[in-house]
Amino acid sequence: MKLAEAVTELRTLADPSRRPGMSRVGIDVEHALGVSVPNIRGIARRAGTDQDLALQLWSTGIHEARILAVLVADPVRMTADERERWVVGISSWDVCDFAADLFGKMASAERTIRAWARRPEPYVKRCAFSMIARAAVREKGWPDERFERFFPLIRRAAVDDRNEVKKAVNWALRQIGKRSRMLHTGAIDVAEGLLALDSRSARWIARDALRELRDPRIAARL
Repeated sequence: MKLAEAVTELRTLADPSRRPGMSRVGIDVEHALGVSVPNIRGIARRAGTDQDLALQLWSTGIHEARILAVLVADPVRMTADERERWVVGISSWDVCDFAADLFGKMASAERTIRAWARRPEPYVKRCAFSMIARAAVREKGWPDERFERFFPLIRRAAVDDRNEVKKAVNWALRQIGKRSRMLHTGAIDVAEGLLALDSRSARWIARDALRELRDPRIAARL
């Protein structure tokens, strides 16, 4: 698929009446067309994996084109420099979370998580914790110990009260805690520790995570 064809499809499928609703849930709509995710996924399936197209789509700056770029990008061909250019250009949580899935498939994912979790840019930091959350669901073969190593990053970032960051930290903690009995116990311990911090963000993360992790249905599945 060529760039012009992909962008034309996006513009044809665009519904500008969707933009107010996108804005209400915190999506940056400045460069958005109003295309639904299922429609974007449909174009991605037809395009297949195509790193060259992905780079061209990202460069348009169109919100939905960037989501499409993430869906067709090749994690094997993507370079660290390309990944860095993309992550610093993210301005919306939905693009960030789609990108986290892609970046998490790259060979240096764990090292990237550790580096980005300490970065000051809100969406770079969010991406680190979204990568953890995505991995907790996707990477069935990762040992519990690998996820335990993320608990200190969660404790450190929990005091960041920026909405886009704290929600991803919360997401990561909850998803880790649903992987196994050992991680469930560890995640609850982390959350209980956060309750004692003098931080509204940390306490919000803790209360929300504990509400889910203490649900008897969660424990019954582990």
